[in-house]
Amino acid sequence: MDKDSQLELLSSLIAEARKRGAGAADAVLFESAALTHSQRLGKTEGIERAESADLGLRVLVGKRQAVASSTDLGAEALDRLADQAVAMAKSAPEDPWCGLADPSEITHDFPDLDIADAEEPSPKILESRAAAAEDAARAVAGVTNSEGAEASWSRTAIALVASNGFAGTYTVTRHGVSASVVAGTGRDMESDYDFSSAVFAGDLEAPEVVGARAGERAVARLNPRKAATARIPVVFDNRVSGGLLRAFAGAISGPSVARGTSFLKDAMGKAVFAAQIDIIDDPLRPRGLRTKPFDGEGVATARRTLIQGGVLQNWVLDCASARQLGLATSGNASRGTSGPPSPAPTNLFMEPGVLSAAAMIKGIKRGFLINAMMGMGVNAVTGDYSRGAAGFWIEDGEIAYPVSEVTVAGNLKDMYLNLTAADDLVFRTGTDAPSLRIDGMTVAGR
Repeated sequence: MDKDSQLELLSSLIAEARKRGAGAADAVLFESAALTHSQRLGKTEGIERAESADLGLRVLVGKRQAVASSTDLGAEALDRLADQAVAMAKSAPEDPWCGLADPSEITHDFPDLDIADAEEPSPKILESRAAAAEDAARAVAGVTNSEGAEASWSRTAIALVASNGFAGTYTVTRHGVSASVVAGTGRDMESDYDFSSAVFAGDLEAPEVVGARAGERAVARLNPRKAATARIPVVFDNRVSGGLLRAFAGAISGPSVARGTSFLKDAMGKAVFAAQIDIIDDPLRPRGLRTKPFDGEGVATARRTLIQGGVLQNWVLDCASARQLGLATSGNASRGTSGPPSPAPTNLFMEPGVLSAAAMIKGIKRGFLINAMMGMGVNAVTGDYSRGAAGFWIEDGEIAYPVSEVTVAGNLKDMYLNLTAADDLVFRTGTDAPSLRIDGMTVAGR
């Protein structure tokens, strides 16, 4: 479906909802195509192509709202959808904060952010990428088996129309390649993986590089030891450090702050991180994995500094949470088809520091380098942090031996204030940080 047809379909649906009693409404449409090739030990395991269309309608009757969705875009199905949504809204409890963006808040200017690759790779191209990644991984000395490799591509066209006058569309693409392999034999086996993801195929890391790194990581994990319980410096490799940013994003999300369920609810304008730390949310980053020209409510997106010099500067808000806090939306509404908008960061990252990761490790007499984490152990109310981890023990500034089956624990309030960033930021997932050193964490082992 072309852009004009998408907008016409959503506009007609909103008109039908308003005929049935909705005071206001918005509708979103996702049309997607995806192609994936997977293989193991040099043999194809699957070639899958999927195409889908998913539509969500939100209606408001006074201060009551409801959302209904459908994958059937036929006229009769959409008429039923409008009926159902309005009926649901009339029975829903009142929400004093719900509502569309004010017409003064919506945008009609959609910048070109270079987030759609015109290339749609053939199955043969994806096969060659997956094969190159797996072959490189299996060629690493010590690798004994493969858990498989995969190459993928997707394109998603997104359209949003609202009765406040907003109408807009954009298209995003994603290419990916990954490999996972096993090293060792018998009971002495370890596995690891690596991946690359990019908006444009030309920005993907070479599959051979991805595969070789997966193999090297698996071999490096062989013959792990358990660490003695200690309070020591911990380094989060840039492969896992983004998890600390995700916890931060949850803590400054508007609904959590408004409900008082965040350990940072009273921290606006205060030092939350060490003084040298800056954290940015940039939805306008060209070719960014989460770049978009407008948010899920039709509000213009903008680069925002969340932490500057360690001090908290902004919450992450949609319209509803902004109203609850008496503020303006930050343009961070995220939208699916099965629920109302909610705030979420876009391209969230911590600015790199000046030390290399190697130099950061060099300054540690006894510590722990984490490159894998397990479990979800963050208390959003108190900031208490406890997660399973694996990595490498540090002795006298050098990597000494691999470590597994340990737990790292602390409190995010203290961790953030005692954090040092390395210079190795890589934009890998959309929530990214360089390697991070935190002094004074508890590592619990044997």
